[in-house]
Amino acid sequence: MARRTRHFNNNCVKLLNLRQIDDRIANKFQSKLHVTDSFISRLGLETELEGHTGCVNCLEWNETGSVLASASDDLRFILWDPFRHRKLHIFETRHHGNIFTIKFLPKTKDNIVVTGAGDCRIRVHDVELRETTLVCSCHTGRVKRVATAPNVPYLFWSAAEDGMIMEFDLRAPHSCSTQTNNVLINFAPHLGRFAEAKCLAINPRRPELLAVGANDPYIRLYDRRMIRPITIEYAPEGPPRNNWERYQYLSSRAENNLPNDCVQYFVAGHLPMKYSDYQKKYRNLASTYLTFSANGSELLVNLGGEQIYLFDINNRRRPKIYDMIVKDSESCSGISHANGFKKNGYGSNLPRHANGTRNVNYQRPNSNTVSPGSVEALKMDANNAFEIKHYTSAIRLYNKALSICPNWAMLYGNRAAAYMKRGWDGDMYAALRDCHLTLQLDPNHLKAHFRLAKCLHELQFTKEAFKCLSEFKLKFPDRANSMACKALDLDIRDKMQLEHCACKDIYSSQKCGVSSDDEDAASSTATTTENSEGCKSPKSPKDSYSVYNLSEQEKYWRDNACDYETRYCGHCNTTTDIKEANFFGSEGQYIVAGSDDGSFFIWDRYTTNIVQVLKGDDSVVNCLQPHPTSCLLATSGIDPVVRLWSPLPEDGTKNERVVLNLDDAALANQKRMNSDPFEVMLMNMGFRIASAAGEGEGESEETNRVPSPGCRTS
Repeated sequence: MARRTRHFNNNCVKLLNLRQIDDRIANKFQSKLHVTDSFISRLGLETELEGHTGCVNCLEWNETGSVLASASDDLRFILWDPFRHRKLHIFETRHHGNIFTIKFLPKTKDNIVVTGAGDCRIRVHDVELRETTLVCSCHTGRVKRVATAPNVPYLFWSAAEDGMIMEFDLRAPHSCSTQTNNVLINFAPHLGRFAEAKCLAINPRRPELLAVGANDPYIRLYDRRMIRPITIEYAPEGPPRNNWERYQYLSSRAENNLPNDCVQYFVAGHLPMKYSDYQKKYRNLASTYLTFSANGSELLVNLGGEQIYLFDINNRRRPKIYDMIVKDSESCSGISHANGFKKNGYGSNLPRHANGTRNVNYQRPNSNTVSPGSVEALKMDANNAFEIKHYTSAIRLYNKALSICPNWAMLYGNRAAAYMKRGWDGDMYAALRDCHLTLQLDPNHLKAHFRLAKCLHELQFTKEAFKCLSEFKLKFPDRANSMACKALDLDIRDKMQLEHCACKDIYSSQKCGVSSDDEDAASSTATTTENSEGCKSPKSPKDSYSVYNLSEQEKYWRDNACDYETRYCGHCNTTTDIKEANFFGSEGQYIVAGSDDGSFFIWDRYTTNIVQVLKGDDSVVNCLQPHPTSCLLATSGIDPVVRLWSPLPEDGTKNERVVLNLDDAALANQKRMNSDPFEVMLMNMGFRIASAAGEGEGESEETNRVPSPGCRTS
């Protein structure tokens, strides 16, 4: 084992020597040195590629990384030689709207390029002949993404804001008319008139799997083998051009070609409950980009209005809420099987990485487990940061400690407390997950049990919070009369009373014969889960069902959605709907994403800690595409240039693009994401708004900006 550890260190000289005597190293040499910690720490601006006159909305590398394609609001795409920093081709697309997506068709010698734009058109271009070989106008909404499958030169798929996913086969003749016969997925019958498809991706190892993001927090993973393309017929005058006409045609004239088991939904476990609250604040949640890992086992999603999430598509986990067996006769020493947590999906998840993901061969440590000295030092530093209210620093240190010692219950319990205090979007649910992990590793952890009840209460799972606190009082009777326990019990009972009263009001209004419009308004704030009195409680994960006209199939798919594995916080994604997130490194060791503050963030994939922040644009960074084999990153945003980033020489020169205070940058973005939309608009125009909460924290990252070009967002 020690020898293998030596083989996999990143010392270039040692790897070169080992490559000469060990064939196993030769196979790993390039991938191991693709992106390293040292390269990330030295990453800086290599050059700016100039040639566009508008916002650069999409970037794409060819298969070998010898050519970089960029497309812009200037309606052109440019092919670049990234190593000589020069243009190879400039192509006028003849689009009439901003270009949002560009793709090379595989195995065509980089000669066939597909573009999609805001004019609802898809165009296929032959670079060598300098002509457009196909123009498709079947979509009735802006085309946001095009996807291709590896080694398939004739197929591609498109996602557009008309709510449709279309499949194109260049081997078959295609003509746009009043009949569209290549619709693979139609959201309108399931989501309603406002359904939009925002992004899509094909699994590189299993091309039959198609991931789709829409204008909601759910990610959909379809098996194309189970879906037959359908035909939609429009009126003789042509496709509809407004939402109402589009919905009427797409929902009423299309057959349902989606069997129940053709798709698996994914969603961060707290979002179904919080979705209606976000909408009341005019805060939209939509997937702006998604991509598969190189081995096809994980799906990375940049969720607009929230955080970045990583989903494991093979080892799926159910969302965590609460599921304990309450037994009056059981005391602290008599509770059964891991504190009564059922091994039924979410109860059986044990940690793998620092953010609480799974692994095999983990066992609950016994009471005399001694942590390594380095982990103990990290824990003490984290505790000190917690005491002085530097919660982000504390979480970062707990993450690092957990990456070394992933089965120490106390670390999860302490990190849960830090999440609860910090209070960023999704932190309360992350704390709930940590409490579950703590109790699985140490069933008698008093604080974790109490924090779990508090998390459930804060997440508005009132019935579950009451059960959890009741179990806490049974298990720890000496703590039942503590001030904290009494206060939480009173809060939960007050909440239950409010829910009961709200339920009675809704029931009486329905009996009195309110209008259907009033019923719809009432249902938008009520729930679909019955309480012990047999009436509906006013909060439920199904709150969002009343917002749209959801089909029964859609409700079923949402009810069976799977939870995330890890999440990445610190960036801000609210002002554009094309913001990307990507794996960086041959093994996906890092996660990169752009931000509304003009920076791009780099996270350690496993600890979820921010390791680097660089200033990448004067306004917003949207696109980040890593080179397939070199430590080279292409970015673009509002500025009319493409920027290439690579490791700088170790000559002592200061990197002016580095953002030094990572915690302040993340805090400023969190405030920005939760700001009033009018304030965000003013900030994007160059005005500075002082935050009412915590003024002064992270202000260094909010600089005065000049007005930026107006790139239309959704």
